[in-house]
Amino acid sequence: MIEVEDLTCIYNLGRPGERQALCGVSLTVQKGEFLAVVGPNGSGKSTLAKHFNALLRPTAGRVAVGGLDTRQAENLWEIRRMVGMVFQNPDNQIVSSVVEEDVAFGPENLGLPPREVRDRVEEALNLTGLAGYRKHAPHLLSGGQKQRLAIAGVLAMRPSCLVLDEPGAMLDPAGRRELIDTLCRLNRDEGVTVVLVTHFMEEAARADRIIVMSGGRVVLEGTAPKVFAKAELLEELGLEIPGAARIARGLRKRGFLVPDGILAARDLVSYVCSYSR
Repeated sequence: MIEVEDLTCIYNLGRPGERQALCGVSLTVQKGEFLAVVGPNGSGKSTLAKHFNALLRPTAGRVAVGGLDTRQAENLWEIRRMVGMVFQNPDNQIVSSVVEEDVAFGPENLGLPPREVRDRVEEALNLTGLAGYRKHAPHLLSGGQKQRLAIAGVLAMRPSCLVLDEPGAMLDPAGRRELIDTLCRLNRDEGVTVVLVTHFMEEAARADRIIVMSGGRVVLEGTAPKVFAKAELLEELGLEIPGAARIARGLRKRGFLVPDGILAARDLVSYVCSYSR
């Protein structure tokens, strides 16, 4: 889906305030994958995400989306059709005073026939669980519902890939759970490729693969159990492992035979219950 080769990004190149945000990053995102990107503030993860739909283009190196080079201006329309972007603040992406009209905004701007616009709106609302709110005013929705509305507006454009940059940063825990459940369902049931930039490790733990960034470079990547097994490295970067994994690690240090790979609370509870028997 996305291929990154030796990507370097320098802001304000040759001007005051010049700053290198990415340095020699190489990675791939497979079609249908759920990838999480984590790292401390200033690690370059948001800059990387903006290269995935050509909001930013490489200072050096190469990014290809569906085989299309983001450096070539004639490819930008198709790249941005394939890769939809969702940002931190859903209010910045809501453009209408009615939910279904907001979802219809993108398809209408593609010049699609009214019947197809209606079909896409219906599909996007159903996929995000907002069908019952189609006539609501967006400002009356909860934070989690607003973020799902932003996702619905992108889904109505029929992208192959969703890139989300810290979408849970302004949400409460319930809103974040609601959001991540929606993303997992879209990835699992609809085959949508998901790239999630987050600093919430419980969210990252639900991805197929995690990339850890620091200082504009990829310092660690792998499945969630493999990445969170490197707890010492993550702590050096100022990152915490999920709460359940942290408790499991503490129990191991105290001599309990806790199996590896415990990342979720339900898995920890299952272990404790089996141990007590």
